[in-house]
Amino acid sequence: MSRRPTLLFVSPRFLFPIDQGGKIRTCGILRGLQGGRFEIVLAAPAPPGAVAAHAAGIASVCDRFVGWPEPRGGRLRRLAALAGRLPVSVASDVSAAGRAIVAAALAARPDLVVVDFPHAAVLLPDTVGCPAVMFTHNIEAEILARHAAVATRLWRPVWQRQARLMAAFERAVLPRFDTVIAVSRRDSDELRRRYDLAGLATIDTGVDLGFYAFDPPGPGPGEDGGAVVFSGAMDSRSNIDGIAFLMDEVWPLVAAARPAAQALIVGRNPPASLVAEAARRGLRWRFTGFVDDIRPYVRQGEVSVIPLRVGSGTRLKAFEAMALGRPVVSTGLGIEGLGVTAEDHYLRADTAGEFAAAILRLLADAALRGRIATTARGLLEANFSWERVAQQFEAICLATLQRGERKAPA
Repeated sequence: MSRRPTLLFVSPRFLFPIDQGGKIRTCGILRGLQGGRFEIVLAAPAPPGAVAAHAAGIASVCDRFVGWPEPRGGRLRRLAALAGRLPVSVASDVSAAGRAIVAAALAARPDLVVVDFPHAAVLLPDTVGCPAVMFTHNIEAEILARHAAVATRLWRPVWQRQARLMAAFERAVLPRFDTVIAVSRRDSDELRRRYDLAGLATIDTGVDLGFYAFDPPGPGPGEDGGAVVFSGAMDSRSNIDGIAFLMDEVWPLVAAARPAAQALIVGRNPPASLVAEAARRGLRWRFTGFVDDIRPYVRQGEVSVIPLRVGSGTRLKAFEAMALGRPVVSTGLGIEGLGVTAEDHYLRADTAGEFAAAILRLLADAALRGRIATTARGLLEANFSWERVAQQFEAICLATLQRGERKAPA
């Protein structure tokens, strides 16, 4: 093939600003693919004026962009979708304009199509006419089932129904793709178990090691102080649940031992109720809201915390903190699938008591903070750059394309 094959990448959301884990992962991979073996056409919805405002960012991830008006969202649309036959996250991406644009892009006969997230499959026709790859950042049904497990009695049936709908959707959609890419070996095994998929491939999670430059931990706080930091979008249900767990169950144990300890919660749109509750309790907590750059805020903490009880896939926030030189305390779910080892690269804590003890242990021991931070950064440098992950992704796409060419009629 003398020309570069065309890869049509279909995203269910506009990728800029890069302010969510999924956007960070997608952009990290697309930037790594740029100038490589494929010519990349990115198809995605776009808010009014966003294409012009983010022209440089778009040029960094694709050779050509085609878009359609972003579907009208909002709480009312999502509430109305609760009664429907599609999971809410899938129904939110339904767009006649999007389907028309994607159909036109497919009519131009790309060599390969990659779909970002299972719910974006609603933008495709039943037959795409070329080899197809599904990129699963998470196991969506698993996220919903985990929400159901920690939900109140009122909301539990709602989450359980959404989990059933998503499992049925994934079971129907994923086998249509020649290759399904998972973000960890654990996710790949779980997808195979749930849906009996054959064409599974796995990539690692990456981090921008140049951007997140290593900053060794300092000498640390006094006997009764110390700062912990969490970074993540605070309009995410998983993050809201995790921070509520930190506030309600973990922090009383931390504050009892270190009354001057502080928490810094970095991320957009923190719920007003959560901010008000921290103030009502007189906690030494600060919510930043949206910030352009998380690095100076993460560096303010001696310890980075990931108190997540809900979610799936892999958490980029863990690698970002490790790259910056901040030792991590995480639940097993928060670090799931990342290929790191407890006590070497982070401290694992699944109960409130364990979590508080791990935070206090790190705040009290500068040598431990330094050892874990240095060991974790070394692991990232050896294995987890976005360039390396993009190479994995490109190799999977090429293999899928080559299998399709062998199957094509002469």
